[in-house]
Amino acid sequence: MAEYTLEVTTGSMQHAGIFENLYVTLIGTERQSECTQLTSIGLDNKTGKLEKDPFHESPENDWFCSTIVVRTPEEDAILFPCHSWLSRGESVFLRGGRATKAFEDLHPQLVVHRKKELVQQKLTYKWDEYIEGLSYTLNIKDPRALPAETGFSFSKAFEFRYRNEATSAELKLKGLKNSTEQFESFEEMKEVSWFKKSPISEYVSEHWKDDDFFGYQLLNGVNPIVIQRCLKMPSNFPVTEEMVKPFLANGSSLTAEITKGNIFITDYKIMEGLPTRVIDGKPVAVTAALCLLYLNPEKKLRPIAIQLGQQPSEETPIFLPTDLETDWLLAKIYVRNADALYHQLISHLQNTHLLSEVFTIATLRNLPKIHPLHKLLIPHHRYTLHINIIARAVLYGPGRRLTSLGADGVEELMRRGLSQMTYNSLCLPENIVARGLESVPNFYYRDDALSLWSITNGFVKAMVAYYYPCDSEVSADSELQEWINEIFYYGFLGNGDSGIPSSFQTVEELTKFVTVVIFTSSVQHAAVSSGQVPLGSYPDQRFDEPAALQMIKDFQAELSSLSVAITKRNSELELPYNFLNPKEIENSVTI
Repeated sequence: MAEYTLEVTTGSMQHAGIFENLYVTLIGTERQSECTQLTSIGLDNKTGKLEKDPFHESPENDWFCSTIVVRTPEEDAILFPCHSWLSRGESVFLRGGRATKAFEDLHPQLVVHRKKELVQQKLTYKWDEYIEGLSYTLNIKDPRALPAETGFSFSKAFEFRYRNEATSAELKLKGLKNSTEQFESFEEMKEVSWFKKSPISEYVSEHWKDDDFFGYQLLNGVNPIVIQRCLKMPSNFPVTEEMVKPFLANGSSLTAEITKGNIFITDYKIMEGLPTRVIDGKPVAVTAALCLLYLNPEKKLRPIAIQLGQQPSEETPIFLPTDLETDWLLAKIYVRNADALYHQLISHLQNTHLLSEVFTIATLRNLPKIHPLHKLLIPHHRYTLHINIIARAVLYGPGRRLTSLGADGVEELMRRGLSQMTYNSLCLPENIVARGLESVPNFYYRDDALSLWSITNGFVKAMVAYYYPCDSEVSADSELQEWINEIFYYGFLGNGDSGIPSSFQTVEELTKFVTVVIFTSSVQHAAVSSGQVPLGSYPDQRFDEPAALQMIKDFQAELSSLSVAITKRNSELELPYNFLNPKEIENSVTI
């Protein structure tokens, strides 16, 4: 009788081991083995199971199975990825070997199992219209109700809770928790946190009033999304040659500088008419500002004109750097406020968190674990559902008023942001060209992000080509078509004008969109937030094919080389730009 050797690996996280009876059954194309007990006590990091004994009398304890490797009599090693928690009496059906698409499964039992898996996933992960006019979200409201594989791990939950409790304790100790007192000086503000001080924060506190730093932030701050080259002055922003001549190079003019490509603009029209919170009977001021900037001969980007509204009038004058220092500073503060709202609610929350949630739900519902794209994308979906459920409960939504807009204003701004989102805006190379920012000097976000896009796209291109050698295999993949169709409908509300695809016909189309998914969930989120887990990490082995494993190693090597280059560049900068250093970029949206 042929003998097969099994190596079962328990997860490395805390509480992953088990002291129970574990059983496994090997199923072949013609017959299956007996249900065989693997061990009865003392399971540690090298042995595990496929089925837990429902009658064992040990205390109830879930067990995490990472992988099972089966060695055949011919010494072939076949990987069976699991990466799941199993409870007493529970069994799991694992597929081994090469990742497959639906039309490649020919054995009836595999076809049945594949369909049953997706039916169960669609019952577990359901779409919910949380707020009308916004992307759909997961219908689960309590993160504790998430399946164990989707929610925070024990260590992640501990880290998250510890950070929150430490921050809360510090604020309480300093008498700042729930305080309504106003700060009297910036020195008082600096003492808010012991944990968040850094050379960058110190630089910001010293230079926040400077026009140079104002311009720098629009390129390399947390919202490098709004600024664009000004090709023609808007009719509702009547800046004259005389107004700005003192701030331009000697002998130059606004018209000449526009022609040279040295004039830039940020336009916050999206803020116009938004409802805001009312404090002491007065609505909080949120301006639909316009800001004109000039790239001077010293290659510094400076604001040269600001209008705090879309309709010019005596009540909406144009502010200039030659105005009273306090007037000019206040005008810049209003622009920064509009930019901060755009950043938090559109660039960050909507365009990374909620969009990544759509990608995650669609993957879990439509791509079975054996599907090559499930294996490729699942590391970039890790913890996203859990963190977004927390965000909805704490930060935004009905009854939340954590910004000057209030709940109604927040929802309306996000609705406008989604309606204006386009496929090109999510594809970085096209986005940079559309905004005319290809040659702006000292634009480190652009430089690093384009390098990361190129590296990621090269990795995705190799992976997709390996599993989809021709266009016909893309169009024939019914699971893939349902995946993108749900993203189009539930993520972008079926808006055909957005350019978002609702189906794939070619390998090139698929490659581009998968690049967007990975880039959005990792690089773009890091650019507008902060990172913890390095991009390119694939801690759970899911691929068994040597070619795919080599592609991952090549991807990681390219990211490592870019990290070295960015670190070297930053060592020569007064203010380093480290947001997109690959070792600082999260693999997924987790914070």
